[in-house]
Parts: sequence; C-alpha cells; structure tokens
Amino acid sequence: MKNGIYEKIVDHITENQEKFYRLAYSYVQNKEDALDVVQNAICQALDHYETVKNENAVRTWFYRILVNESLLFLRQRKREVLAGDEKPMEIPYYERRYDGSGEEIYEQISRLEEDVQCIVKLRFFEELTLKEISDVMQMNLNTVKAKLYRGLKQLKQNIKEADL
Repeated sequence: MKNGIYEKIVDHITENQEKFYRLAYSYVQNKEDALDVVQNAICQALDHYETVKNENAVRTWFYRILVNESLLFLRQRKREVLAGDEKPMEIPYYERRYDGSGEEIYEQISRLEEDVQCIVKLRFFEELTLKEISDVMQMNLNTVKAKLYRGLKQLKQNIKEADL
C-alpha cells in the first residue's frame, strides 16, 4: 500500500512539475529560488510519503507542502534582508505574458493579505476546487469561500483604483 502511494506521489510530481514551478514562482518571484522551493517540497514529500492517509489526497497534500515551503523561503529571505547590511543584487526574471495587464494584475494580487493571495492563486492559477483549497489551507470550506469572495472584491477595487 505505502509503495503504491510513493509511486502515485512520484507520478503526480512528474506530471505536474510545471504547475508546481508556477505556483512557487508566484510566491518567490525568482526563477532559481522557485526551482529550489519546488526541489525542497519534493524532498519533503518523498521523505514523508508515509504520512499520506488517503491515496486520493496526494494532490492537496503536495500543494500544502509546496505552499509551506514557499512561505518558509519567504520568511527566511525576509530574515536575511533584515539581518544583512547590504542588499543582494537580484536580476529580475520575467515570464512571458500573453497580454499587457498580467503583471499589473499580479501586482494587485500581491497587495492582498497573505492567506487571501494563496487562495486566489490556488483557485485561479492552479485551478483547485474550493474543497481542495480548504484541505490545502487547512481551513473551513466556508472560511475559504468568504476569504476568496472578499479578496476578489478587494482585488476588483484595487484594479479599479489603479485604472487597469
């Protein structure tokens, strides 16, 4: 049984690696850092695969690990910036956009509260259901719904104010 779960995790990671990279990149905003975050999440998942209780929960289980690794990376980077006197030089990486408003909209999403950002990203970028998001975020389904709709209302207002 556990070997079957391990294989399912490996298959899931292999099939969805681009989605995982996109989600990590949406948090860390740097190509190399996003790859590091995904790699750390994969290592965590493979080291702790026996904690999966239900074979059908692999998807949400791995998203939770990836979100946690992304947030951990951001906390560590914030500590490094606060502790260091000099700011490390970072060359920005820009993903290809299909229209001119993608970057501006993403900037408006980043102005939302951290948990609301995560919900919006999982819902619209990763196309998770509200139930899957509630599992990943370990929140009540109604709380996820309320935060999503409140966040979308705030996002709409932010976009209107920015005149996008």
